[in-house]
Parts: sequence; structure tokens; C-alpha cells
Amino acid sequence: MPVLKDGDAQQPIPSAWRSTIREIVHAFVLGDYRIGTPIAGVRPIPAQDARQIEDYIRDYGETLVDLPDDTWDSSVCIWLGRRWNALVDLWTVSEGRSDLVLHLHVSEAEGGFAFEVYMVYVP
Repeated sequence: MPVLKDGDAQQPIPSAWRSTIREIVHAFVLGDYRIGTPIAGVRPIPAQDARQIEDYIRDYGETLVDLPDDTWDSSVCIWLGRRWNALVDLWTVSEGRSDLVLHLHVSEAEGGFAFEVYMVYVP
């Protein structure tokens, strides 16, 4: 999937972003909500935001798992003029695709893209 700047319609998550998004979710699966082990292009998550993400996932009551390929069938992004908003469906052990989403802000950066974790929540 190419990276498109279409502010009129949601698009699938671009292929160029998928490995980075998988790494972010893998950090959460390991309980690393601040992303203490740097991931190229991913901004550090402030401590307060990391606590909110951890609390929300814990309160949801399910155990996150790494993203399967099926997540790309339902996850979307949209161009907002200066950046993209991306909503990535998260998966759990007992539910498969859950109601939780990872909300990211993605912007162009020198040599690629910059990812900022906005929040994890149930929309």
C-alpha cells in the first residue's frame, strides 16, 4: 500500500509504516509503554502518557499480542494536511481483534516518517 495524501478518504495503513507499527505494539506486548528501547522514527512516549496507555490496557482486561497480518485489513489512516492520523486495531489473546486501537500521528521526516503514539483506547 502506498503512502497517500488524501484528506477526503481513509486509506489502508501504508506498507512503509507497518514494520515500525509492529515494533511499537511489540514493545507494548512486552510491557514497555515508554518505548525504552528506541525504535527508529518513533518519538519517546512521555511518562504520563505511558501510564495512561498502560492503565487503559490493564483496565481493558485482556492481554495484548503482536499484530497479525489481518490487522491491516481493518486499520486505517487519513491525511490531515500536515500529518496523518492512523488507527491500528490491536489484538488480544482471547479476543483476536479487540476493540482497542493504537492512535498514531505520522508525519514526514528526513529520510522517512516520524511516529508519535497519541493513545491506546476504545473508540
